[in-house]
Amino acid sequence: IVFAGLLGIFLTPTLAGYDINVNGNNNSGGSGQQSVSVNNEHGVANIDNNNGWGSWNSLWDYGSGFAVTRSFKKKSCIVHKMNKEVMPSIQALDMLAKKNKLQGRGPEGPPPKSLIYSVKPDKVNNLDQFGKSIVTMCQGIPTYMAEEIQGANLILYPEKCIKVDILWILNISLCEEAMEN
Repeated sequence: IVFAGLLGIFLTPTLAGYDINVNGNNNSGGSGQQSVSVNNEHGVANIDNNNGWGSWNSLWDYGSGFAVTRSFKKKSCIVHKMNKEVMPSIQALDMLAKKNKLQGRGPEGPPPKSLIYSVKPDKVNNLDQFGKSIVTMCQGIPTYMAEEIQGANLILYPEKCIKVDILWILNISLCEEAMEN
């Protein structure tokens, strides 16, 4: 019993998970919940956004340098390289999740950073190149590759963008005219 208690104490910070209430406009109530789980041992962060029809799951694999977002509405996965200059480190993400959980709402600080990606129309045939975590999340689901668009403006891509807003610190837009609805 003592061993199990000590194991729990040491594993809790490594396998941390936080539920944070977020506001959005994708469901009738205008709110949802974002759940952040950080696994420092494997270098992976998992962000679940439960917001009705606009729900999504994002996995950031710091080891492989790739991130993936699974859109439940579009029934697809979108993989992109992580921009480590804009995306927080795994330690910073863990700290921000804890901070936002304690505050119970978004920070009053600077506006979130933004990244815009263009989703390629061709399906990815080999998920192995992105690492085991992404293979596990997207196996059997249509998966597309996205490339960051430097200096882009969302006005140019208004039609079909999946918005992935992470903890009021990062807004990611995954945009493509040819994506299936």
